[in-house]
Amino acid sequence: MRARPGARFEAMLDAWRDQQLSRCLNERTIAARERVVRRFRLHSGVWPWQWLPGHLEAWTGELRGEDHRAHSTIRSYQMAVGAFCDFVCDPAYGWAPSCLAQFGTVPSQICRAQNMATHSSEYEGRPARRSLTRVELQALFDAADDDVESIRGGAKKGWAPAFRDATMLKVAYAWGLRRREVRMLEAADFAPIPRRPSSATTGLRRSLRQVGQGRPPRRRGVLTVFGWSTEVLAE
Repeated sequence: MRARPGARFEAMLDAWRDQQLSRCLNERTIAARERVVRRFRLHSGVWPWQWLPGHLEAWTGELRGEDHRAHSTIRSYQMAVGAFCDFVCDPAYGWAPSCLAQFGTVPSQICRAQNMATHSSEYEGRPARRSLTRVELQALFDAADDDVESIRGGAKKGWAPAFRDATMLKVAYAWGLRRREVRMLEAADFAPIPRRPSSATTGLRRSLRQVGQGRPPRRRGVLTVFGWSTEVLAE
């Protein structure tokens, strides 16, 4: 009995999802990858066993020219399609012979070094989302402090949350923390580091940093490098 192309495509996606779950990848990552593959399938107008490098290049051209997608976004889309192609081309899963028997052609890896966006710089975002300069950082901290004084001086409620937010900004910068790390901080995490008694009076003993490839969050310690950061905590 001849399989329907749509059913075969859905079976591929289901099996790919199971493989990624087996690798303990994040559910959001898996869902985002699947959405990208579905979008590419619709744009190409053909099924995965009919995909050619030209289909990817035409899609990338549209993403750049019409949708004005960022370099990093295009690269992540291409990597998602490439990961799907790696899966359906893997002989261990047997998709190639089944597609050949049913449709007369086999899937191929269409994402190659010649048509993939390269990771050429440390920061790939738009210039408007660049890192702040020292002057801009100081202006941000001053504005947060002024907001606290304004609320407290006007005898209004909410100065404590504003003070917390101002402290949070300084802590995130002083110890180089990501949003998830800041969100999970506890007071007990700040303590002297016995192995480096001369480096600072306070350091971070535990900071959960998310890592990829299905691995659990990694614990790390961070030394204090700015003298004013301990004053911020003391206050």
